[in-house]
Amino acid sequence: VQFVESGGGLVQAGESLRLSCEATGFSFDDYAKGWFREAPGKEREGVACIQSTTDNSTTHYTDAVKGRFTISSDNGKKMVYLQMNDLKPEDTAVYSCAVDPLGLCGTTLIEYDNWGQGTQITVSS
Repeated sequence: VQFVESGGGLVQAGESLRLSCEATGFSFDDYAKGWFREAPGKEREGVACIQSTTDNSTTHYTDAVKGRFTISSDNGKKMVYLQMNDLKPEDTAVYSCAVDPLGLCGTTLIEYDNWGQGTQITVSS
């Protein structure tokens, strides 16, 4: 009962990647979905989060990725995506996804559950 991430890899600065996260074993229609990253020697941080309903969705981004990353979700396919453009070396990290069962895009990691194993993104300069 967790997420499975894919789409990571090695890219050069300025290039793009699209990460995917598939929910297995649970339904997440009413949950907020978040992408997180953990760089070497640093704590895990939130990157983006999406609250989606039948009628609309609300997205949140950390300042470092605003204008470059876009989070989206497809509840029918149980998928969450992270489109990453203009990648920078400081984006290098393991990226993982999780859900906030309260649907709030909580600001602390403890509010999230069903963590995936993560996928490595390495951006060379």
